[in-house]
Parts: sequence; structure tokens; C-alpha cells
Amino acid sequence: MYRWRICALLFFATTFNYIDRQVIGILAPVLEKELGWSELDYSTIITAFQIAYAVGLLFVGRIIDRIGVRRGYAIAMVIWSAAGMLHAAARGVISFASARFMLALGESANFPAAIKAVAEWFPKKERALATGIFNSGSSIGAITAPLLVPLLATTLGWQSAFLITGGIGFIWLLFWLPGYKLPQNHPKISGKELAHICSSDEVGETEEKVTWKKLFSVRQTWIICLIRFMTDPVWWFLLYWLPKFLNKEFGIDIQHIGLPLIFIYSASSFGGIFGGWLSSFLIKRGKSIDFSRKMTFFIVSVFVLPLVLCTRTNNLWVAVAFISLATAAHSGYAAIIFTIVSDMYPKRAVASMIGLSIFAAAVGGILFSMAVGLVLEMTGNYYLIFAYASSAYVLAWLIMKLLIPKIETIKTF
Repeated sequence: MYRWRICALLFFATTFNYIDRQVIGILAPVLEKELGWSELDYSTIITAFQIAYAVGLLFVGRIIDRIGVRRGYAIAMVIWSAAGMLHAAARGVISFASARFMLALGESANFPAAIKAVAEWFPKKERALATGIFNSGSSIGAITAPLLVPLLATTLGWQSAFLITGGIGFIWLLFWLPGYKLPQNHPKISGKELAHICSSDEVGETEEKVTWKKLFSVRQTWIICLIRFMTDPVWWFLLYWLPKFLNKEFGIDIQHIGLPLIFIYSASSFGGIFGGWLSSFLIKRGKSIDFSRKMTFFIVSVFVLPLVLCTRTNNLWVAVAFISLATAAHSGYAAIIFTIVSDMYPKRAVASMIGLSIFAAAVGGILFSMAVGLVLEMTGNYYLIFAYASSAYVLAWLIMKLLIPKIETIKTF
């Protein structure tokens, strides 16, 4: 069962990834007052992260496919941990934007590396569950941050929040570097487990690299990228603007932000594991991969629809309930959309395709962040933003249903 230790390492890396990117969202009300940021200033800093994230994703997947998960993940962890700590030295919009840019370059490797690791260590019937488990680290990170950051900021100053959270990643490297190898080369894996891991490998699959030209030659690539472009900006919006939204609409300050965020991201963590479990459960009950993935996608997309109602209530906990449903649904969706890539693409192309699809998501995030800043400056309310967010997932499911008739291995690679 060594493969689940690998999943645990991926979970902790993803947790640290989201702690580091969440710090600025929690500190935003404090930094806005202390440093005099406007809505557009904050939007600029967030957009700098997303531009770098997009740029990194153009290359990081191919780098990981070339140098391997072990080295690629380790290099990325060093870069983003150091960048997280550098935020403590920033003072103005430009210096914060520069630190965010470097942080994003490192963090862009997390999901391409993790999904490739899952493809290397798990058979197809377990990949959705393994992906749901490691991806729940994004929610655990988002839960941990509001517990840790306010405590550090109020006792040691806001700079300490960046220094301490950034430094955690270096501890992870002490476990990752000696612990990760390919299954066929790992001394701690049994022959039985190796046979189980390789049970869904395609017969005759080669090690020939897959080019971008080849990726773009198939329709599935365009559809996956479009779906990520539409939906992922909703998650990033909630990640970066949620503390500001709760502060503006319900008067929640940094000392009291912890409990609502813990509730919201606990639901998200459950949703990610549930989405992966449900898809794997349906497969074990004899349903096809195509049916299992698409049915789970549809179920979770429905749970996002009530999100728009959080702008129509004066009750904090009613709003938190609607937001919690949406974050749980997004995590369930993420487990499925990541797994679909490993269902359709050969292992040698998984990191490249994940990187490409998250690049499309990052471009969507850049445009959405700019739009959020402008809408808030012009209208002062969140209704239009939440209206789009609540409908994006159902639209994405419909596009997949119509334009990818069957989720199966692409034969042209």
C-alpha cells in the first residue's frame, strides 16, 4: 500500500501550496488599511500571480514530463517557499506583485506534478479517489491559513505570517526526496502492489514525447481547456475575495474570519474526497468511466447553483452555507476534471496536458480578476460576479456532455 504514502505526500504539498497563496487574501483588509490599497491595487497584485501562473503552466508540464516528478516537484517547492517568505520584505503594490509573480511560477508545478504522480502510482479505477484525496489539501490549506495567519499577524506582525508559512515547504522536501521513485524502481513496493498499479496501463504504450501540436490536434484538448477557462476562476475568486466579501457584507474582521472560512473549506475538503469516491464507487458498481465521471460532474455542478443567493441574504451563516456548497462542489469537480485527463491521455502527456489546461484556467482567472476589480469599483456589489459563478459549472458540464461524447483513451497518440 505504499502508493497511499505517495498520495499523502501529494496531499501535504497541495496543502502548503494553498496556505502560501491564501495568506494574502486573509491579510487583505489589514494590508489595505496599512498600505492604502484600492480595489484595483489589490486586483493588480492578484492578477500578477495569475499571469505568472499562466506563464509557468506553459512550460512546467513539459519540464516535468522531461525531468520527472521527483526533481520537478522539489525544484518547484524551493521556488514557491522562498517566494512566500519574500512577501515579508514587500511594502508597495509593485513589490507585492513581484513576490506574487515568483510565488506563482513555483506553484504552477503543483498540479501537473501531482496528477502525473497519480498516473504513475495508481490504476485508473483509483485515480479519481487519489486525486480527490490529494486535492483536498487545497481545502485543508485554506482551513489552516485562517487559523494560523491571524494568530501570527496579531502577535508577531503580518510579516511573520509570510515567513513562517513559506518556510514549511522546506520541511516537506526532507520526506519527498528520499521517498519518491517510480513504482518499478522503488525498493519498498511489493510485486503484488506493482502489478495492481500497472493493471490499467495501455499495452504497447511508448515513451515518445507528445508535442503541443499533437495535443492541439485533438478536440478533447480544446474542450478541457475551455471548461477550465470557465470554471476555475470561480474558485480563485472565492479564494482571494471571500475574506473581503465577508468583511464588506457582514463586517467580519481578521480576528473573526477564522470560523466562517474553516466551515467553508472543511466543506470543500469533504466535497473533493466525495467527488473522487463517488466516481470510483460507480466504476466499482459496473458503470463505465464515461458515465461515472460525467454523472459525478453533473451532480456537483448542481450544488453550485444556489451560490448567487449569498448576495441576497443578511444572515452570515446562510451565506456561508451557500458558499460552502459551492466550494465542496468545486473540489468534487476538480477531482473529476483532473482525473479525466489521465483517463484520456497517455502517461507521458499527462503533466503537459494538465499544465496546458490550467494555463487556460489561469487566463480565465486573469480576465475574471480584472473584471471583478472593475465591477466592484463601478457597482460596489457582488451580484453580477456571483451570478456568473453560480452558473459556470452547469454550462461546463453541458459542453463536456455535448462535445466529448465518450471519455476514453485517445487512440491517436
